Amino acid sequence: MSVSAAAPADRAPSLSTVDLGLYATTVFAWGFSWIAMKGQVVGAAPEVSVFWRFVLAALVMLGWSLGRGHSLKFPLRDHLKFVGLGALIFSTNFTLFYYGAQHLPSGLLAVVFSVASVFNIVLALILFGQRPTAQMVLAGLLGVTGIAFMFWPEIMGAEINHEAAYGLGLCILGTLSFCLGNMLSAKTQRSGIAVTPATTWGMIYGATLIGLFSLFRGQSFAVELTPAYVGSLVYLAVIASVIAFASYLTLLGRIGSAKAGYATVIFPVIALAISTVVEGYHWTPLAIAGVMLVLFGNVLMLRR
Repeated sequence: MSVSAAAPADRAPSLSTVDLGLYATTVFAWGFSWIAMKGQVVGAAPEVSVFWRFVLAALVMLGWSLGRGHSLKFPLRDHLKFVGLGALIFSTNFTLFYYGAQHLPSGLLAVVFSVASVFNIVLALILFGQRPTAQMVLAGLLGVTGIAFMFWPEIMGAEINHEAAYGLGLCILGTLSFCLGNMLSAKTQRSGIAVTPATTWGMIYGATLIGLFSLFRGQSFAVELTPAYVGSLVYLAVIASVIAFASYLTLLGRIGSAKAGYATVIFPVIALAISTVVEGYHWTPLAIAGVMLVLFGNVLMLRR
């Protein structure tokens, strides 16, 4: 499988029917995941919830890999890549977002994550030498402005909301971790390693790393076995992790990190719609303008 992450942006491949299917799967799986994630930050420490999420996801991926006949034997140099995937995508990224979820509505978490499309462009320049066009720079500025509009009431209201600012910072760091993992996944696929075994090992190492972190912090691994917690855990492990990441990382290998990152732009619309119904998210004119800027900016980057 070839990887186009290092290809110039203006020669990025067009989306095929398969690509669109992978894109849609990723968007809807992640779009509904944000409200499920809110159910994981009650009754257990965030890192413990991430641990159990990826223990379950790793078991599902392991069964899938063995059932499909994928070899899981790799040399040490490849395992170092898998450890990196586990650290960047399947532990640090989610732990930071779970902590952020304690301070922000789920829909706004999704909007922050949409900045991944901008980070992917910047990292592709730094790591692969892919120079962004003026159109991409403009789109990035529009996206950042949109995010600022979305969080303006929480951060710059009558009284500065330090809690919201803290949550925003955690989510930005989590997004950066995710994007660095994107770059590593592109490099891994370019070396000829298939998505399924790489994701399997990445989730195994991710669960191990976050488990060790939980032990270091003295956290209990016990969780509240309520229907809400267990249901959200199963959804996040199977749908939002196994299915969504298999689709997203395959898409990344097919069309490159820049275009694949735009999946993080569409699903915030779904997440915000859910947040409106479940959490009573209030749409202000400024918030609507912010979402429109984020979406327009990233659609602008998607255009060739």
